[in-house]
Amino acid sequence: MSSADKNLSSIDLSSIGDCSEFTIGIVTSEWNDGITKKLTKGAIKTLKACKVKAKNIIQIQVPGSFELPLGAKMLYQEKSPDAILCIGCVIKGETKHNEYINNSVAKALTSLSLVSGIPFIFGVLTPDTKQQALDRCGGKHGNKGDEAAYTALKMIALKQEIKSTKTKIGF
Repeated sequence: MSSADKNLSSIDLSSIGDCSEFTIGIVTSEWNDGITKKLTKGAIKTLKACKVKAKNIIQIQVPGSFELPLGAKMLYQEKSPDAILCIGCVIKGETKHNEYINNSVAKALTSLSLVSGIPFIFGVLTPDTKQQALDRCGGKHGNKGDEAAYTALKMIALKQEIKSTKTKIGF
């Protein structure tokens, strides 16, 4: 679904439930930091609105989006958060460099999620232009950092719900 069709930045956060004991890691790319800082700020605002304690929000930075998966893995191994938001911005240039970066990061975060059992959230903007990125970090399409935080909280809540279910799922 495109940003024009749905803006999760305006969603009702009360549906998530009690997040006060959740620990959230945030790995932010320094590349395109004018964008990624705004995305991170939006994510933190959403986490705090959902009662995640400031002391339970662990932040690190990596040089670029390509380094997000390794930074996230290091954070996971050392701090064991309930979810990790990976925030970056790769703006299309004159070559296909953006495609290689975006695909590599997406696949690595998917693998980390499946292997670890915790959500590693793909909070990487993949715009064609800087203006499109600005529209998605607090502009007309909201803040995709909000959406990354919301997604992490929903996935943690889902894991807890499944864990507390007495019946078996699947086989």
